Formats: sequence, structure tokens, C-alpha cells
Amino acid sequence: MYKISDKTYQSGDARLNDALAAVYGSSQRPMCMCRPKGVEMYVAKVGQQFIIKRMPHSGASHAADCDSYEPPAELSGLGEVMGGAIQTNLADGLTTLKLDFALTKNGSRAAPAPSGAEHDSVRTDGKKLTLRGTLHYLYDEAGLTRWSPAMQGKRSWWVVRKYLLQAAVDKVAKGTTVADLLFVPESFSMEKKDEISRRRQSVFHALAQADGSARRLMLLVGEVKEMGSARFGMKMVIKHMADAHFMMNEDLYKRLLKRFGHELELWAGNDNSHLMIVATFGVSGAGIASLEEASLMLVNENWIPYENVDEKLLLDALTSQKRRFTKGLRYNLASTTPLASVVLSDTADPVAMYVTSFGASDEYRRQLAELTEASDLAAWHWDTSEAMREFPPASVWQKQP
Repeated sequence: MYKISDKTYQSGDARLNDALAAVYGSSQRPMCMCRPKGVEMYVAKVGQQFIIKRMPHSGASHAADCDSYEPPAELSGLGEVMGGAIQTNLADGLTTLKLDFALTKNGSRAAPAPSGAEHDSVRTDGKKLTLRGTLHYLYDEAGLTRWSPAMQGKRSWWVVRKYLLQAAVDKVAKGTTVADLLFVPESFSMEKKDEISRRRQSVFHALAQADGSARRLMLLVGEVKEMGSARFGMKMVIKHMADAHFMMNEDLYKRLLKRFGHELELWAGNDNSHLMIVATFGVSGAGIASLEEASLMLVNENWIPYENVDEKLLLDALTSQKRRFTKGLRYNLASTTPLASVVLSDTADPVAMYVTSFGASDEYRRQLAELTEASDLAAWHWDTSEAMREFPPASVWQKQP
């Protein structure tokens, strides 16, 4: 429920758009009434639609059962990039993203190393988003890191695509909206095969048009079906568009195998998991799409990201016990930096859940201890050298239908 100019509105109220329009661009803030005193929100405009959004850095101020609740940014990689790589203008509701990768390519420039490589994460200072960090931010903004039992069986590529595109609408990067930079393949339909192909070709044709000596690039987010040899060079096949492959040179292919060998092995060993790719790509004058820079992300059958088998076991256990939670993402952080794997939101107060994998270094354990000590949230730890501990109990109100 929201309060605007002393009047209250439910999220589905037909009058809400007009009420938001009346305060758009003013200093008056809508209030989310998930807390007795309310939590300030702001208004963004998308086309003719006005959207109420949480204020930057305010997600943890909302009640745990509120749709605007977000775990404290410092428990994930979000804390490093907020205010630097990610900047929100409350006057117009637009969020500007500073990107650490190119969206144009000169013909003489060699393809960069796969984004997400550990040296990329180490050298970043939070002022720019890596390719992986960009996907993590869009995934967070799309609400795809959240899970509740009501979502069981309701997530599909159609749903993932819909919310990723929605999340990109009010984001700006390199002078244009991220929605215009983003290509997410449509769900394949035999009945609509030709019209889907025409829409894709119109995007690719526009991208193939040269702008001086530089080629424009776009962002691809899709699900990997397979990758391997093509007639010349290598190719990646994306699900839902098996009739249009993405080419890549052999050097990029080998570096993908080396950098993401762990993810590829887990993907091969888990039939229900999906392997997502975020990449920059260009289109030649012949209409052939080629990858320039790429990063991979594993997600489980519910499209929730995970980094290793231990996190997957945790997610599986939480899901089977019908728990409500938010998955933490790494953004630009290196794998050697600890973060909260999951934050439970169906407990009386949110609980941060941490996983320490077998063989973790003393330095990792020291940093983890500092992170949990500095956090206001209660902590649950699982050292995977031992059996998984019982979860904190869900509160009574969460158990009610």
C-alpha cells in the first residue's frame, strides 16, 4: 500500500498512475506503508506510465515481506558499485550505468578476454560495471533473484525475458537506453517462426550498418544451447534461435573454456540447470553475428543463479522447504571475496546465509567474519566440511496461506 498526498492506494489501484503523475518531478515523495511511518519512494516515467520505485540504498528499510525489500547492498557485490557505476537521478527516475566494456569496435582492435575473468574483477574499483556485473544488476532489478513458493513452476524463458527487458527500460548507458542496447531472444514458437525471424533480422540489419569506421555492438543475454566447431571458426548456439548462430574466433572460444571451465562442468553435470550468456556482439555486412566479449552465469531450474555445487545444494534445500529468499550476486567482486549467498525473508527478521566451501583460505574466513560482524542481520553459517545446519524457522505470518 502506498500513501500519496494523504491518500492511500493499493498497487493495482487504477487511480495510482494519475496520483504518481501529479507528484512526478516534484519534491513530494510517495510513501510505501510497509512500515508504520512509511518508507520514501520515488517516481519514474516509462512512456506514459508512471512507476513507483524504491529510493537508492533504501531496500533494507522496507519490511521483509514487502515487494520493495532488498537485502543490504554491502552483503553482495551491489554495495561496491552503487553510487559509482550505478547512479540514479531522482528528478527523472533514470539510472545511469557506467560500463567497463566497449559497445563499438574498430576493425583493427583484437577481441578482449572473456569478461568475468578474475583479473577484471580485481582491477575494477566499483566505478564501472563489468559485463558480468551488468547482467547481475539487470537480474536483480528484474526481481529474478527473489524466490517464494508461489513462483514454483511459473518461471520460464518467456518470464525471464519479459522482466529483463522491463528492468532495462529506465536504465541509460553510453547515451542511450539499455533497452535499446539489449537483445534477448524471443521464446521460440513454430506458429510465429517467420515473424520472430523478421523481428530479429530487423535488429541485426540495423546493427550491421557501419557508423564511420567503427562497428556498433549490442548486448546479448540468452541461454546457451551448445558451442563448438563451425565450418570456419567456432560458433555458439543460443536456445530459441537455433537458426541463427553467433560466431566467435578460436582464441575467444579457448579462453571461454579456460575461464569458465568450472561453470561448464557444472552445467554438463546438472541436466536441470541453465547456462546463461551475457555478451557484446556485432553483425557483419553479410548479416552474420559474432561475439566480441562474453561472460557466463549458471542458474538452476528456477532460473536462480548459483556459483558452485554448495550453493546449488543450499538453493535446492530452501526451495524444497518452501522458503522465501533473495539470492546474493557477486557483480564485480572476485571469487575470493565473501558475500551473503542468500538472505531469508520469511523469518521474523531477515537472516543472511553464508556458505564456506571446503578448502576456503584463512584470509577468506577472516573477511567473512568481518562481514558478518559488521552486518545488522542475523547470520546463518554453513561450513561445507560439515552437514548442512537446520534453517532458521519461518515466522507464523509466512506460514499462513
